[in-house]
Amino acid sequence: MTPQSDIEIDAMRRALAAARATRRTLPNPRVGCVLLSPDGAELAIGVHHGAGTPHAEIDALTRAGAAARGATAVVTLEPCNHTGRTGPCSTALIEAGIARVASAQSDPDATAPGGAKVLADAGVAVETGVLAEESAALNPEWTYAVTRGRPFVTWKYAATLDGLSAAPDGTSKWITSPEARRDVQTFRAESDAIVAGTGAVLADDPRLTVRDENDMPLPYDQQPLRVVVGETKIPNYYRVFDRVAPTLMIQSRDPAEVLRKLVENEIRHVWLEGGPRLAGAFWNAGVIDRVIGYIAPAMLGSGRAALEGEATTLADLRPIDLDDLRMVGPDIRIIGTPGRMQREDFD
Repeated sequence: MTPQSDIEIDAMRRALAAARATRRTLPNPRVGCVLLSPDGAELAIGVHHGAGTPHAEIDALTRAGAAARGATAVVTLEPCNHTGRTGPCSTALIEAGIARVASAQSDPDATAPGGAKVLADAGVAVETGVLAEESAALNPEWTYAVTRGRPFVTWKYAATLDGLSAAPDGTSKWITSPEARRDVQTFRAESDAIVAGTGAVLADDPRLTVRDENDMPLPYDQQPLRVVVGETKIPNYYRVFDRVAPTLMIQSRDPAEVLRKLVENEIRHVWLEGGPRLAGAFWNAGVIDRVIGYIAPAMLGSGRAALEGEATTLADLRPIDLDDLRMVGPDIRIIGTPGRMQREDFD
């Protein structure tokens, strides 16, 4: 490994750290960029802050100014070759006089790849695959969505030790502790749509918003899209229609139709909660990609199960591969991936 490679690897780590520190950028990926002078000194760090804002490369170029000429750009994602809300980063790097580009993850978006080739054809030295695995881990939901043609779906549920998520009268608020509910906000904030069924909305009148540690909602432009799924009419005085966050009604319980509507709205990561029937439909369709469960140290004895599936025998048992298991306050938090093959196609 040459000294230059060591310098670029260190710079890539700084670019990754800067990208991780940003808030949700969906429907775009988190991206970081470090510009290095010919002698390896850091000139600027740029990050992407969300759709419509400058990409990380443009942010770094703006900060560096004329010093960018002859520099090396170290970027966590292959520079795009696509004109959308902003212009292609590959062109901007060429026009700024960048001499070398080291990137990590290749761009999996069918509308945006080819930046590396454009750069190379323009005489820019290009290296790819620098800390590629670390970069891919930065945007797993985004990568899944752009390569599979549907949003990544995280299903969250709360249940008692006997597996019940609601009392016989349908009430489910609150099963878990304040600590668990605060923990949920961290995960909610990483999605760009919070989805619930009409039954859950009617029963609990949830806000379906991301709130801070003081239980105050985040600003409107930082809120995920609230999505209410089902054919039952919801009165307009329910909190899901307040002005805290945008709301979309989808009058269907068919997961494929729901996901198609969300693709039309550029949704990459769905946070599915509220309603065992809706969760069961997604589970049966094989389109749940992650499960986050909060188990309260309590019993109900009767009520509604967390999931209404179609299993009729133990042969229908579907395992969860556990990724994380810990206590959150008095509750148990489980994070896992459905172990049986999920549907890879999107009809």
